[in-house]
Amino acid sequence: MCPAESPMPAADYGQHAIVLLVEDDVLLRLGVAEDIRARGFVVVEAANGEEARSLVLAGVTIDVVVSDIAMPGALDGTDLAAWLAESGVKAPIILTSGLTSALSAAQAKCPHVKAFLPKPYDPEQVIARIEALLAARA
Repeated sequence: MCPAESPMPAADYGQHAIVLLVEDDVLLRLGVAEDIRARGFVVVEAANGEEARSLVLAGVTIDVVVSDIAMPGALDGTDLAAWLAESGVKAPIILTSGLTSALSAAQAKCPHVKAFLPKPYDPEQVIARIEALLAARA
């Protein structure tokens, strides 16, 4: 294989799509963000719900949100999802958590929650979900 070839080329709908990644575990966030970027997505990172809200209020456009549910601060992932919906953000939301029971509560609070990944997860699972949600919207 030629060094210029990518072993996993990004899908067309991934090019320039903006992913808001909200995760308080720095090492996990950095690793997942790197993998998502490698597939052709633009990744905007936030360490918690308040940072994510600030980014949206500052005018950052997002196509997909990937957020942990349990985060420190006043705005956890479920509250962030509800706030995004109330604010008119139509981006689909993927929530992650070590507590699989958290999904039903999150979906009841916010209809934009389209997927859930239990932790620990493989970054490829996140990328597959992002691609599927974008493909469904296209």
